[in-house]
Amino acid sequence: MNCTISGEIPEEPVVSTKSGLLFERRLIERHISDYGKCPVTGEPLSIDDIVPIKTGKIIKPKPLHTASIPGLLGTFQNEWDGLMLSNFALEQQLHTARQELSHALYQHDSACRVIARLKKERDEARQLLAEVERHIPAVPEAVITSAAMSNGKRAAGAEEMGPGAKKLCPGISAEIITELTDCNAALSQKRKKRQISQTLASIDALERFTQLSSHPLHKTNKPGICSMDILHSKDVIATGGVDSTAVIFDRPSGQILSTLTGHSKKVTSVKFVGDTDLVLTASADKTVRIWRDSGAGNYACGYTLNDHSAEVRAVTVHATNKYFVSASLDSTWCFYDLSSGICLAKVSDDSEKVDYTAAAFHPDGLILGTGTSQAVVKIWDVKSQANVAKFDGHTGEITSISFSENGYFLATAAEDGVRLWDLRKLRNFKSFLSADANSVEFDPSGSYLGIAASDIRLYQTASVKAEWNLIKTLPDLSGTGKATCVKFGPDAQYVAVGSMDRNLRIFGLPGDEKADAEDDSAQDS
Repeated sequence: MNCTISGEIPEEPVVSTKSGLLFERRLIERHISDYGKCPVTGEPLSIDDIVPIKTGKIIKPKPLHTASIPGLLGTFQNEWDGLMLSNFALEQQLHTARQELSHALYQHDSACRVIARLKKERDEARQLLAEVERHIPAVPEAVITSAAMSNGKRAAGAEEMGPGAKKLCPGISAEIITELTDCNAALSQKRKKRQISQTLASIDALERFTQLSSHPLHKTNKPGICSMDILHSKDVIATGGVDSTAVIFDRPSGQILSTLTGHSKKVTSVKFVGDTDLVLTASADKTVRIWRDSGAGNYACGYTLNDHSAEVRAVTVHATNKYFVSASLDSTWCFYDLSSGICLAKVSDDSEKVDYTAAAFHPDGLILGTGTSQAVVKIWDVKSQANVAKFDGHTGEITSISFSENGYFLATAAEDGVRLWDLRKLRNFKSFLSADANSVEFDPSGSYLGIAASDIRLYQTASVKAEWNLIKTLPDLSGTGKATCVKFGPDAQYVAVGSMDRNLRIFGLPGDEKADAEDDSAQDS
């Protein structure tokens, strides 16, 4: 007999004493607990009204599909398919577990590397701090206060000594001023006896300049070279890029010696410090960094200077190679000691608020030239940090300035072109109309002048009254229409150009690259 509810043979049959109907025990008990009545007649029904029936062991008949060979094969196929699906699910879970384990191990390894790097930087910082403390004697508070009060041109006034105020600068001491003055006298005397090098490139050579090579130094996702400098004694070029890195490039071999990483925004200025192993970089991240060659071309950051509150546009090194100046859009320029990285003076102009976009030391070192975003060029006396001259005339932001080697002329580049100034009479004596001039540079001998704008133009220098002749116009081959910087190589044997793509381009006499390669090969052999 079958259960009245399920229609199947019951395993534990019970019968109702009221209706006489047969039920599966577990089904009728659940129904009674839920409804309290018979599922068929609807009469009230309780547990006491059902009586179990004793039967023999019930053997369920086999399903029809297992009663034949095809049915058995179908059953086996279904079981096999189920087994394969289960195995596939297990393999997927294993693969996921392996990926999670690999990711966890990678994160652990990265964390260990970061911790090791941070520990190394901490130890280096502690070591540098200890060296600074050993080399710099403690300055009495009264002396610092006196220096702050006496230096009326500094941006940080004596009122900043309160809690949370900016740090005070000790000022440029009498010893440093004496050192700068002695350097000025020595260079002035040496300049009178100066003779132009016999290996200086001739005008005819410059007229035949063409592109010799192009070197992709910076990243493709952030192209653009913002600044450049050349270490003539080693023929090494440094470039600062939009990709936040500076690259040290060996021109004769065509190899990158080092990539300086650390800035978080574009590198706006880069300078070698004479023939030393130091490199300076300034950035839009408001910092200046001092890098030192630790050997084999590996540069490490010795100091990160955070004295500016806005983008730093320029750095320039004094002729002693012991001091340098940084210029910023925060309306100040800072005078630093290179060995310690200490800002000795932070200078602003109280008469008017200007944002500094360019800076360069006069060859003799006692005069500093600065360009501003307000189209004004300011000349400063380094000893007193006083503004001693001001040149008006440009109609756009000053992008670059350069002093001639003889110290008589100053070239300034701006959005409206390039102007030449006579420093003896403090007047503009010549202008080159070139829209969006980005860089201007005298060669170290003072014989040639280079201008980078939509193209690159090379001029022969002359006197105030004589004509400054255009020697050569080099095209901007970057395709961006904007050459950002130009520098003359040793003895003007080549011209290095940076543009708003990632390539450094070398222009020179055809065949020079081959000669360099042969010289290198001969030295190697």
